[in-house]
Amino acid sequence: MLPSNALHIAVLPGDGIGPEVMRPALEVLRKVEAKAGLSFRFTEAPAGAGHYLATGTSMPESTVKLCEEADAILLGACGLPSVRYPDNTEIAPQIELRFHFDLYAGVRPARLIPGVPSPIVGADIKGIDLVLIRESTEGLFASMGKGVVTEGEARETLVITRKTSERLFAFSFKLAERRRARGRSSTLTCVDKANVFKAFAFFREMFDEAAQRHPDVKTERLYVDACAAMLVRRPWDFGVMVMENMFGDILSDLTAGLIGGMGMAPSADIGDSRAVFQPCHGTAPDIMGQGKANPTAMILSAAMMLDWLADKHGIESAAEAAVRMERAVDQAYAGGLKPFEFGGGSGTVDIAKAVIEAL
Repeated sequence: MLPSNALHIAVLPGDGIGPEVMRPALEVLRKVEAKAGLSFRFTEAPAGAGHYLATGTSMPESTVKLCEEADAILLGACGLPSVRYPDNTEIAPQIELRFHFDLYAGVRPARLIPGVPSPIVGADIKGIDLVLIRESTEGLFASMGKGVVTEGEARETLVITRKTSERLFAFSFKLAERRRARGRSSTLTCVDKANVFKAFAFFREMFDEAAQRHPDVKTERLYVDACAAMLVRRPWDFGVMVMENMFGDILSDLTAGLIGGMGMAPSADIGDSRAVFQPCHGTAPDIMGQGKANPTAMILSAAMMLDWLADKHGIESAAEAAVRMERAVDQAYAGGLKPFEFGGGSGTVDIAKAVIEAL
C-alpha cells in the first residue's frame, strides 16, 4: 500500500498502564508495516478518566471526530477506580464508543499460547482456541444510566431487538465459517437462559432462524449456567459462542482466566463499518510506571485490527501480517517469556523486544 493510501489509525492510549502497553503495540505494527507492504498513519487523542478529571468529559468532540474519520480505532485500557461519574459509575469511553458507533459484536478470543500456564488440567495438551461473541449495545447494558432506584427497590431493563440480534448472528455465522476455512474449531454455540426468560427465548428463536440460513455450520444451544460449568471442565470443546451483553461480560472474563488472565486476552468491538480494538484488562494503577505491564493483549488486539482491515478492504497482506504477529507472540512465549503475573520477571520492554525479535 502506498503512503498516500495509508491506513489511518486513531490511537487512544487511555489511563494507567494503557499508554505503557500501547507503545509496544505500535512498535510491532511499525515492524510489520514494511514487511507487509502496508502504511500506517497513527493519530493520538485523549480519552478516559484522566481527561474526565481535567475537563469533566471522558472524551472531547475532537476525539470522537477522529474516530469517525479513522479506518480503525486502537484503544488502551481506560478508567481509574478512584474516578467516577456523580452516579458512582466508571469512566468508560470503551462503552460509550460501542453505543456511538453501534458496535454490536464484541469479539473476545481465548487462545492458550504455548508456554502460558492455564488453571485447567489438560489444557496444555488439548489446547484452548475459542471465540466468545457478546452483543455489545443491548441486553442489560441498554439500561446503563437509565435504571430506576427508589428507597425500596432498584430496576434495570434488559433489551433484545430483532434488528441487532439478526446482525449479531449473521456476524457470528460468518466468523464460524472463516474459522472453519482456517482449520480451527467452528461449532457455533448460542448461550442464553431461554428456559426462564422470554427475552432469551426470543434470542434463541432468532438464532435458530439464522442457523437454517447457514446449514453448513454446526450449531449448539446451552444455558449460560451449564456453559460456565463446561468451560472450566472442557474448554477445548468450544469453537465460537454468541450471547447477550451481560452474559458475555461475565463469561469473557472467565475465558480470559482459562488462558492465563486478562494480560493475554485481546478484544474487538465491531459494527457494520467501524471497529475498536483494545485489551480486555483494566488500567492496573497499582503497577503503573513500574515496567511490569504485560503488552501481549494489546499486541494481539492490534493483530485483530489488521485481520479486520484485511477483511474490510480486501488487503491480503494485512491478514498475513496479523498471522505473523500471532506467531511471533507464540514464538516469544515458547522461548521462555514469563510476565510478572505468572511469577516471572519479564516486563513490558522484555515482552515487546521478544515479540519484535521473533518477527
